[in-house]
Amino acid sequence: MIIKTVEFLKSSQRWQDCPEPNLPEYAFIGRSNVGKSSLINALMNHKDLAKTSQTPGKTQLINHFIVNEEWYLTDLPGYGYARVSKVMRKDFEKLNTNYILNRKNLVNLYVLVDVRHTPQQIDLEFMEWCGESGVPFSIVFTKADKLRPNAALKNVEDYKTKLLETWEELPPVYITSAEKKEGCAEILKNISKTNDLLKKNKIRFDG
Repeated sequence: MIIKTVEFLKSSQRWQDCPEPNLPEYAFIGRSNVGKSSLINALMNHKDLAKTSQTPGKTQLINHFIVNEEWYLTDLPGYGYARVSKVMRKDFEKLNTNYILNRKNLVNLYVLVDVRHTPQQIDLEFMEWCGESGVPFSIVFTKADKLRPNAALKNVEDYKTKLLETWEELPPVYITSAEKKEGCAEILKNISKTNDLLKKNKIRFDG
């Protein structure tokens, strides 16, 4: 997929305030400092489309972008912030849950996981919730450039092994590096393929 145009649309405090659900939508979510903004910028080939910060909790609203005037890219607040108040964590959780369960044009949720770490309970629990809720999602491992390839692959395989303890089939998995733009083409190819399939099957999102 060639990114011809990408435009910020709006930030929303509630899922009901999001843009009309009339286009396919792909959302990105992950826990604190997973590199979500950096990956979105790499995907869109835009230096500062999504705001990056060293401070967890920078994304506090649902941020919508329209890409090629054909689909929405959504930047969601993260989960599991250790450095924000319990009240704020609850607000993020409620905002994300309501959006994910009610946004009817959400085609896929990309769950970002830091590949530098062994399986984290908070990530596993979130994926489990997605599965139980029937939410289509993919796992996107980030920061692959920060580890030796063999170490990164080992952590990915550990996640797969852990998930297969309770799952019969794994969701799609991508290994990425925002810095080197690794894995970006694969994610965009998946979105393009899905959009073509929606058109072929004449699936419409009419708001």
